[in-house]
Amino acid sequence: QVQLVESGGGLVQAGGSLRLSCEASGRTFSQKTMAWFRQAPGKEREFVAANTWSGSRTHYGDSVKDRFTISRDNSKNTVYLQMNSLKPEDTAVYYCALAMRELFSDIIFRSSYAYWGQGTQVTVSS
Repeated sequence: QVQLVESGGGLVQAGGSLRLSCEASGRTFSQKTMAWFRQAPGKEREFVAANTWSGSRTHYGDSVKDRFTISRDNSKNTVYLQMNSLKPEDTAVYYCALAMRELFSDIIFRSSYAYWGQGTQVTVSS
């Protein structure tokens, strides 16, 4: 059984930074694709960022490019999301997701990910 536990959310002012963490447990972490999605009230869950097991390939949603950075530490079974220059529109619940294979063109789709964390709230005040 795979478990994903996010942490690091909170309240920050616009222009500030936060780092989210997601620790995976239960199965081999390597050779998988890890991602972050987010969901604001009344909106669909949106792809934020993802990377493959080696970290050699990453992908970002258009709204977070050049502001957010995804990284992972396979020795700790943990993926991170460094969020800089935060905006009020980044306010959402952020979810960590795990796919049990390396993804390619399907990396941005929710349906590609079999496991999800419980989410962590990020609130950006103006």
